[in-house]
Amino acid sequence: MKSHKLFTLALAGTLAVTTSCKKDLLNQTNPNTLSVAQFWTSADDANRGVIACYSGVQQYGVYGHSWQFMAARSDEFYSQSPYVELAVFTRFIQTNNNFFISAYAWNDYYRTIYRCNQALNHIPTITMDATLKAQYIAEAKFIRALMYYDLDSFFGNVPLIVEDPTVTTRVQQATPAQVEAQIITDLLAAIPDMPTTYPGADLGRATKYAGQALLAKMYMQQHKYQEASTLMTGIISSGKYSLTANYADNFTESNENNSESIFEVQYTGSVLDVGQGQDNASASEGYDRPNFFGPPVLSYADVQPRQSLFDSFTDSTVALAPGSTKKHLIDPRRDISIFSYVGTPKVYGRRWDRYYPPVLGQTDSTGLQRSQLYGRKYQNDRTRTTPENFTSGINYRLIRYADILLLQAEALNELGQTANAVPLVNQVRARVGLAPISAASYNQASLRLYMRNERGRELAGENQRWYDILRWGLLDDQAGLNYLIARDADFTNFVLGKSKLLPIPQTDIDIDPTIKQNPGY
Repeated sequence: MKSHKLFTLALAGTLAVTTSCKKDLLNQTNPNTLSVAQFWTSADDANRGVIACYSGVQQYGVYGHSWQFMAARSDEFYSQSPYVELAVFTRFIQTNNNFFISAYAWNDYYRTIYRCNQALNHIPTITMDATLKAQYIAEAKFIRALMYYDLDSFFGNVPLIVEDPTVTTRVQQATPAQVEAQIITDLLAAIPDMPTTYPGADLGRATKYAGQALLAKMYMQQHKYQEASTLMTGIISSGKYSLTANYADNFTESNENNSESIFEVQYTGSVLDVGQGQDNASASEGYDRPNFFGPPVLSYADVQPRQSLFDSFTDSTVALAPGSTKKHLIDPRRDISIFSYVGTPKVYGRRWDRYYPPVLGQTDSTGLQRSQLYGRKYQNDRTRTTPENFTSGINYRLIRYADILLLQAEALNELGQTANAVPLVNQVRARVGLAPISAASYNQASLRLYMRNERGRELAGENQRWYDILRWGLLDDQAGLNYLIARDADFTNFVLGKSKLLPIPQTDIDIDPTIKQNPGY
């Protein structure tokens, strides 16, 4: 379902209610713009309205750009960008409350919520097939829940808008508990009416399992492990999903919507009339992550993997042959996730040593020469000699089956079922040829620590890490910060009680003074 922008011009501000005043020549109705009363009349309108909700998920301020940088504040990445505001943003130094990442994201998230609310307000009034109507309503609730899930994780105290607002509408700023309760309410209502599969033309729409997975993730963030585990048991036992044989298939354009994908954001590399970041029916539906996470010369290289992440891809669980001089076994996920001098000597067909010399005089923990590191996931270097120019067509795999397997292992371990958790970890390890870990070697506490690294290796660079460190409570006390500082020196700038949340854009506070700024800003 690539054509999400099929009817976005009719939504997000353009569905204005026409006025009855005809005398003022400056107050004319655009004859090319549909009004609310004209639009929401048929099943086709309902479908196009929901597609506009999906289009919001693609947008620049959501997964198309800003989310990529907001999640990059975790211990996986750092920034040497010459764009100072971006670089200090990843270092928890942010004095500008309207910095484009938080401001642009805020706007696009709420634009998408507005579309969902409009759909939820008008679709029930349309005369159409009851099952299809219920499905469309469920999809809009899923997307609204997804938007609030991210807003809750990044901003915390946000306005909770669940109705179709007018220009005079004022809403209360909600607590995280209230926002999370709404997320759960939306998903519980949506899941029964979400299909388990879609035909080819609709591939990419949210299924029942996507709803269950997002709800499980919400419960995990709340430490409601039994509720989360029950949902994930259903996903795993459904038989609908399996790990792809090739780990790299999860990050390429040719293997989209595969057996491992529970929900992915649909993109296409086709260059249309208007460039990326535009919100209209003629705009590109690509996104620009490769242009900011890849190597220099070929990208801006604004965000780079930490050396600590690179070093974590060593595995000592496999016994080496007697007399072997190898110091360790390299986890094959490393060189799919990260460009490096030692692991990927060519990048987009170019010799690494001609473009990116190693850092002289520095070696890593294994004695290998250090080099600059760059993100490889979601790069098309295997099939191209140049990266995409802001129009990457690789779908972003937002919820993968491997993520669910590891979350289920974490939930079971927290429920005291460590022996049952280990086989799930081993499923993920076996896919890349790594030997199993032994249940006898772990208790609850040691497996908990092990999972921090295993999730880091499997999901490296996929921007799930921020949600993980939130869930693990590492941002709540000095002990947690010390763990992160050892991996990422930027966390020395982290201020307890402040830096966990982004500032609410000052422009919104100026518009509505009842909105209170997050603490410390």
